[in-house]
Amino acid sequence: MRYLAVAALALSFGAAQAGAREQADVLVRHATVVDVEHGRLIKDQAVATRGDRIVAVGRDAEVAKAWRAKATIQAGGKFLIPGLWDMHVHFGGGPALIAENQALLPLYVANGITTVRDASGDLPDDVLAWRGQIAKGTLQGPTLLSSGPKIEGIKPVWKGTLEVGSEADVDKAVAHLQEVGVDFVKITDSTLKPDLFLYSLSRARSVGLKTSGHIPMALTVKQAMDAGLSSIEHLDYAFRAGSKVEEAVVADFAAGRIDRAEASRRLDAGFDRETAMAVYRDMARRGVFVTPTLNGTRILSYLDQDKHADDANLAYVGPRLRETYQWRIGRIAGEAPSAAAFRHAHFERVATIIPMLQEAGVTIMAGTDAGFLNSFNYPGFGLHDELALYVKLGLTPQQALASATRAGPAWFGKLDRYGSVETGKAADLVLLDADPLADIGATRAIRTVVLRGSVYDRPALDKLLGDARARVARWNAEAAAH
Repeated sequence: MRYLAVAALALSFGAAQAGAREQADVLVRHATVVDVEHGRLIKDQAVATRGDRIVAVGRDAEVAKAWRAKATIQAGGKFLIPGLWDMHVHFGGGPALIAENQALLPLYVANGITTVRDASGDLPDDVLAWRGQIAKGTLQGPTLLSSGPKIEGIKPVWKGTLEVGSEADVDKAVAHLQEVGVDFVKITDSTLKPDLFLYSLSRARSVGLKTSGHIPMALTVKQAMDAGLSSIEHLDYAFRAGSKVEEAVVADFAAGRIDRAEASRRLDAGFDRETAMAVYRDMARRGVFVTPTLNGTRILSYLDQDKHADDANLAYVGPRLRETYQWRIGRIAGEAPSAAAFRHAHFERVATIIPMLQEAGVTIMAGTDAGFLNSFNYPGFGLHDELALYVKLGLTPQQALASATRAGPAWFGKLDRYGSVETGKAADLVLLDADPLADIGATRAIRTVVLRGSVYDRPALDKLLGDARARVARWNAEAAAH
């Protein structure tokens, strides 16, 4: 019986060698595959996909001999990378803005972003519904990974939250998040008591959920990491952790001896490279990732200098979403020149820790903070600005590209499915006209996007953008008429 089985396999293999070819949906031919992990280019490769998976990768002649496809993409002279991930986006502004938020989804696809991590807004139920619709193929957009409603204190600044005032409330909140099947937990601190912030982290960790959030000024970053914080959102918190006076400042703030402004000033003045590198190496050891959201912070830091009135990308943002920008703009209106100068200097100083984090071994996750409220931080387009900033500050193009292709999957424990162009991985691919390892700006030069196996060539991508502009123009006209 064993002999017959081996003989049958031999005959089957011989038939395949003789000319029988496997059926794929898409065959990408003569591409230069970018191995982001190792920073190398693999030339003249073919990639076959079936459904939402890659089924073959190898030398073009060999793969083309073994596979045939319904659609073939000729990729000679072009560069194939895994789909990009934006690990910090927002949807919100209230029920009246649901349509304008949903209309942002195609902008991510058009910019090569195949997965986004929703870090909570005030439309959590809608976003969770979109997540399911996208997964089923009934809504066009990137794969959505969402925190659902964030955990906060009683009567918080941020809407769309699960308000907690006791450990029992936290237990109920975490149970609810488990029930709705969130991908991670977001915790913010506008009114959340420090002890409940820590309890929320530990409770979420105890049920196997990753966490991210805004760390209260009354806690050190180490305390948050000890309790189970999985990712630090916004670079300011990582900068704060590098201050040699952080513990003393936190104690004074918690005791009411200083206000937030004085605490921030002292933390800034106390930043110390040696202290910071020790903390960052500890972050790396613990597996705590950092999402800098640097482009969003840059925009807000320099709003006094750049009013963004002529931004071409305003054409992609609905009128009511643009109105939410006024909240940030209004906060700096009429401020003293000294306040603007401090903000500029603070941003530039904080930004310098990007290469320090990389040197210490901390995984940097590219995320934009794009969405409602965050003025002129454009969904989809902003990720390319984020990556450009990383390189400007000292990362290599490979390191920047890894932050947007491998770091997100690594944080979610999904590197077995995403983050590289390999057999068995997700059919989320971006074909570029230029080499992103030589110039990170090449991520903007998108020729084709493959999203869960569906192909968007350049005309299809242009149509996504054209439809988005037309939709916003219609909304603008309707708003003007009223």
